[in-house]
Amino acid sequence: MPTIYIDDQPYEVPEGDNVLQACLSAGLDLPYFCWHPAMGSVGACRQCALVQFRDEQDTQGRIVMGCMTPVAEGARFSMQGPDASEFRSKIIQSLMLNHPHDCPVCAEGGECHLQDMTVMVGHRKRSYRGRKNTHRNQYLGPLVHHEMNRCIACYRCTRYYNDYAGGTDLAAQGAHDHVYFGRQQDGVLESEFAGNLVEVCPTGVFTDKPLVNDYTRKWDLQSAPSVCVGCALGCNTSVGERYGKLKRIHNRYNTEVNNYFLCDRGRYGGNFVNDESRPLFAGLRNQQQRYDAIEQQQALDTLAEWCGTGRRVAAIGSPRASLESNYLLRRLVGVENFNSGMADHEAALLSQVHGLLASNGVVTPSLQQVEHADAVFILGEDVTNTAPRLALALRQSVRSKAFELAAELKIPVWQDEAVRVLAQQQRSPLHIVAMSDTRLDDVAASTAAHSPDDIARLGYAVAAALDNSLPAIEDLASDLQSRAQQIADDLRSASRPLVISGTASQSAAVIDAAAAIARALSQTDKMLSFCLPEANSLGVAMLADAQQPSFSELTRRSNNGEIDTLLVLENDLYRRAPQSSVEALLKNAGKVVVLDCVDTATMSCSALALPTASFAEAEGTLVSSEARAQRYYPAFLPAEQRQPAWQWLKQMGQQLQPARFDPLPHFDDITAACAADCPALSRIAEAGPNAGFRIRGLKVPRQPHRYSGRTAMLSNHNVHEPKQPVDEDTPLAFTMEGASGARPGALLPFVWAPGWNSNQSVHKFQSRVGGPVSGGTAGVRLIEPQQEVSHSVLPPQPVFTASDAVLWLLPLHRIFGSDELSARAPAVAELVSQPFIQLNTTSAHRLNLNEGDYAILSWADTRCEVQVQINDAIPDGCAGYGMDLPGAAWLPPDTHASITAADGGSDV
Repeated sequence: MPTIYIDDQPYEVPEGDNVLQACLSAGLDLPYFCWHPAMGSVGACRQCALVQFRDEQDTQGRIVMGCMTPVAEGARFSMQGPDASEFRSKIIQSLMLNHPHDCPVCAEGGECHLQDMTVMVGHRKRSYRGRKNTHRNQYLGPLVHHEMNRCIACYRCTRYYNDYAGGTDLAAQGAHDHVYFGRQQDGVLESEFAGNLVEVCPTGVFTDKPLVNDYTRKWDLQSAPSVCVGCALGCNTSVGERYGKLKRIHNRYNTEVNNYFLCDRGRYGGNFVNDESRPLFAGLRNQQQRYDAIEQQQALDTLAEWCGTGRRVAAIGSPRASLESNYLLRRLVGVENFNSGMADHEAALLSQVHGLLASNGVVTPSLQQVEHADAVFILGEDVTNTAPRLALALRQSVRSKAFELAAELKIPVWQDEAVRVLAQQQRSPLHIVAMSDTRLDDVAASTAAHSPDDIARLGYAVAAALDNSLPAIEDLASDLQSRAQQIADDLRSASRPLVISGTASQSAAVIDAAAAIARALSQTDKMLSFCLPEANSLGVAMLADAQQPSFSELTRRSNNGEIDTLLVLENDLYRRAPQSSVEALLKNAGKVVVLDCVDTATMSCSALALPTASFAEAEGTLVSSEARAQRYYPAFLPAEQRQPAWQWLKQMGQQLQPARFDPLPHFDDITAACAADCPALSRIAEAGPNAGFRIRGLKVPRQPHRYSGRTAMLSNHNVHEPKQPVDEDTPLAFTMEGASGARPGALLPFVWAPGWNSNQSVHKFQSRVGGPVSGGTAGVRLIEPQQEVSHSVLPPQPVFTASDAVLWLLPLHRIFGSDELSARAPAVAELVSQPFIQLNTTSAHRLNLNEGDYAILSWADTRCEVQVQINDAIPDGCAGYGMDLPGAAWLPPDTHASITAADGGSDV
C-alpha cells in the first residue's frame, strides 16, 4: 500500500484510490458534493480541493481536486493549509449564492450533506446581496418531492439517474445560472429506482414525498435494522418510526447485497404498516357473522379448546412469514399436518430451486458479484419487476467491458467520465430471453420473447452448444440455433459468466435449462442465480419436510371432513388457489384461525382472527434468494393486541403442549430450536447477534442521542412519563442511551457521526470507503458451492404452436402491484396499473380489439374485466396478464383463457 502525506502526516492508503477516498478512509474530513463512492469522480463541484506539493522542498504547491487525483507513493498534500481552506470556502460560497437558506422548513434539515459541508468549511456569513434565481418545482409523482431552488448543481442526480440507473426522463436543462434538473414536463419519474434520488441528492431538491407529507426530523426517528419484504433479494433497510407510525425506510448499507441503493418498492412499499384497516384486536366471529373483539387470554383459551386433545388440527404457513413463525407452527401441529403455504406447482418449483442450489456446484452470487459478471444470460425472467435491485446490479455488470478497456490504458475505474467516453457503446454481453419485452432491453446484446416451452428449448440449445455430450435440440429454427450459439460463445469467452432464471415463468423446464447451462460452463467463477417470488420463499423451501402434506392434500382432507381446526399463518389463500377450492377448504375445515398483520380475504373467512405484528414491529429471520439468512428487528412495539406471530404461536404452544414449548421462552431459543431441527437451517443463529449481545455492557440504542420529546409524546394520554419499554428478545434498546460507536453490521439502526448528519456518514462505519462495514457484513450464507451432483436433464419441451383456438396466459409481473403487501402503501397504490391483458397486434386484430379497449377474461371459474394493451413482444398464441389481476396470482402453468370484447365482440 502506498504512503501519502497529508499535512505532513503519513497515511497508508489502498492502491488505486483517489485522494478523496484515501482521506475519508483515513478518517479525515475532506468536504465534497459531486463524488459518490458508487458512481466515481467527475470533479464537478470543486469542493474537495487540496494543495499538492512536488516534494518536501516545495512550499507553494498547486491546488488539485482530491476526487480526480490518484494516490501515489510519497505524494504530499495539504488539506488544512490556508490556500486549500480558502479555496474550499470560496467554492461553497459560490454554490450557496442562490440557495434559499430554508433549512427550518426543509425536509432535508438535520440530515443534509450541504449543511454538514457548509459547517465543515466554516462558511457562516453571506456576502452576496444580489437577486437569487427562482425556479418552478415539478410534480414528479407520489414518491419524490421536488424543490429546485435548493440545488447546487453538483450533477449527482443526473449521474445517478441516467448513467447508473439507466433512466431517460430526468436531465440537466438550461445553462450557467439557469441550469435546471428535472423532467421535460411534469410527470411521474419512470425509473423504478427514482427514490434513491432522496439519498443521492446532497441537498433538499429531491426528498421523500410520503415523509414530507407526515414529517419527522431524522434525530426524532426511532429506527431499527431491517430487511426488505418486497421481494426475495433481502435488501438491508433502516426503518424509522415516530408516534407509532412507520415514517420512512432508508437504505442500510450492505456491501454484498444492496450496497447504497434500494428499489422504489422496497423504499416505499413498507408503508402498508400504517394501513388503518390492519386488525388491532383478536376477533371472534359471532352468530351474526360479525367479529367481537376479545381479550388476548380469551383468544388463547378459545384456541386451546379448538386445538386440544382429540382435535384434528392442520396448519398452513407462509413464505412471507419469518422462519421462526413457520417453525413454531410446524412444531405445534406436527410436520405431517403442516403445509408451507404454497400451491403445489409453486412448492415444486421452489423445491427444485433449493435442490439445484444445494447440489449444482455453482456459486449463487451476491449482488456485488453480479455487478462484476462479464457475461449474463437471463432465461425466462423480467428481473426489473421480479427482483428489481438485481436489475440495477445488471446495469452495472454490462460496464465490465468498459473497465477492461480502462485497465488496458491504466485509467482508474473511478474516473467515471473518462471510462464512459473510452467505452462509448461497448458493453459486456447481456442476453435476455423472456416472455415479453423488459426494462433491461436497452443495454442487452440480444433480446427475444417466447413462450415458456420455447424459452426452455432455447436454454437447452445453449447448454448443448456448450457441452457436446448433451443431446441437440431437434426442430429448432435456424435463427434460434444461431442465437443459442452466440449466447454460448459469449458465456464461454467470459471469466465470470452468470446465468439467471427463476419461478416467474412457472416452468420447471426453464429452471432446469438454466441449471444445465451453468453446469455446462467450465469456468471456476461461473454463477447461477434464481429469482424467487417472496421474502422467505427459499426459507420455507429449506424448512420443508418430505412428510408434510401438499396444498391439494390438505384440501382433500378438509373436503373429507378430516380437519377440525385449520391454522393459517400470514397467508391469503385466495392468492394461492382458485376461489372455489379455497372456499371449499375453509368451509369444510371446521374452525379456521387466521394470524395476519393485514386484513385479507382469508382472514374475513376465519372463525378467529389474531392480529400479528408487521416486519417493522417484530423480529424474525428471512432467507433471501442468495440463501443468505438475515435478521430483522422491530423499530417500535405493536399497538393494542398485535404481537409477533411467533409470540402468538409460542403462547398457544405453552397452553397446549407445555413440555415442548416452555423451553422456548425467548426468540433466540426458538431460532436455536429451528436450527437444531432443520439441518439445512443449522446456521441461522449466525444471522445476527443474540439478545445477550452487549458492547461494554450496553445495548445498541434505537434512538439518536438528540431524540427529543420523549417525555411529551404521550402526554395527551398520561401526563406521567411512562417507563421505556424493555426489549428482552433483541440486543437493541428502545432508548437513546447505549453503545453508539462501532457495531456489528446487523445492528446499525441508522448512521451518524460527528459532523456527518446525513447518510453520507456511512463511510465512518466502513473498513474503507466502499468496503464492508467494520463490524462485519450482515447475514450468513446457508448454501455454499458443493461438489456437483450428477443431474438428469429434463426432456426438452415440444415446440409451442400458436393456435387460433386458445390463448396461453403468461404471467407478467409488475414492480408496483404484483406483490401482496406494497400495493397497500398509499404512494405505491397510485402507481398500480388497472387490470390488463397484453396481446400482440395479430391476436388483437383477430379478436377485434384495440389498444385501450375493455375485454372479459375468463378461465376456470373466474371472470374479470381487463384493459387491452397492444404489445408486439408478446408471442403468438399467448396473452400476458398482470400478476395483480384479481384471482390470477394462483394461476398454474399452462393456463388457457378465453377473451371476449366487453361489448360482446368476438372471442377465442
